[in-house]
Amino acid sequence: QVQLVESGGGLVQAGGSLRLSCTASGRTFSTYVVGWFRQAPGKEREFVAGINWTGGRTYYTDSVKGRFTISRDNARNTVWLQMDSLKPEDTAVYFCAARIALTVVTTDRYDYWGQGTQVTVSS
Repeated sequence: QVQLVESGGGLVQAGGSLRLSCTASGRTFSTYVVGWFRQAPGKEREFVAGINWTGGRTYYTDSVKGRFTISRDNARNTVWLQMDSLKPEDTAVYFCAARIALTVVTTDRYDYWGQGTQVTVSS
């Protein structure tokens, strides 16, 4: 069992930055692939970014490439999502998720989910 807790959300103006954290407890986190997803009001949850268990491979949805950076520190059981040049369309609840896999999974087929953190970008 893995428990995930997100933090770092908030209200920011367009062009600003936020750094989300996903901290895990429970089983050895270092063996898990981690993904960040988001869900805006009235929309389906979508994949944002993912990182493999070593941190050596990362994946991003096209709309955030060049603006968001995912990273991890397995010794601290934490994955971060650095979000720069934020846009109003980035407004959503952001979730981190974890699963055991050989590579990053870009669908929502993850076994463990956090409770989410709200990100609001004002224009």
